[in-house]
Amino acid sequence: MPSEPVAPTAPAGRAARIRRVTTTRAGGRSEGPFTSFNLSAGVGDDPAAVTANRARVVRELGLSGLVFLRQVHGRDVAVLREVPRARAGTGGVAPDLPDVDAVVTDVPLLGVAVLAADCVPVLLGDPVAGVVGAAHAGRVGAAAGVLDATVEAMTALGAEPGRLEVLLGPAVCGRCYEVPPAMRAEVEAALPGSASRTRTGTAGLDLRAGLTRRLAALGVTKVGADPRCTIEDPDLFSHRREGRCGRQAAITWLDPR
Repeated sequence: MPSEPVAPTAPAGRAARIRRVTTTRAGGRSEGPFTSFNLSAGVGDDPAAVTANRARVVRELGLSGLVFLRQVHGRDVAVLREVPRARAGTGGVAPDLPDVDAVVTDVPLLGVAVLAADCVPVLLGDPVAGVVGAAHAGRVGAAAGVLDATVEAMTALGAEPGRLEVLLGPAVCGRCYEVPPAMRAEVEAALPGSASRTRTGTAGLDLRAGLTRRLAALGVTKVGADPRCTIEDPDLFSHRREGRCGRQAAITWLDPR
């Protein structure tokens, strides 16, 4: 089921309170390797279980709608200016947006979500402009500049990088994310600060470190990170640990109440 929001309360006078939630694998309808709160419709889980899990998020968070993405490890961003139409029987969840890895909106109570099971889910918000965004920053997308594209799209809706508040969600940590040395060098060249060494001394990647440095270069300094490692924490799904598994979600929305 969803965890408690991890964002600070916005001071009085701001346009809206930015809310953020990260889910775990507990509390849902899914079974087998997807036990039990899988929120991805693209990993082979029972569609009815995924629909029930997603509907629970909408119901418990009091959202007017909820949008997920059909993620492809790219840098394209969807911009939503209204609540998308949901299919009947989905509990307010819109069809997945195809072939994008980030979404931004200025619509109150519309939840935007990214799915992950080792990649970095990134939640962004400008509480003054009333704009939020969610980005899926895996190794390929992070190096390709998905965060740059997300910040640019939010700026087009009135956000300012200096006001953005960002959460880097649970992900594989730099001590566990082993990669070939050539891959580490390639990612480090595109996303400086990402190179790491694993516990065994081999080449590794710490994408959250690289993303934090990139956000600073974009003028974003209010950055927090959930310290949990998906490989180390059994309460989280991890593709690298389990292979076939579900996906947790990182969700953000504007709450005017």
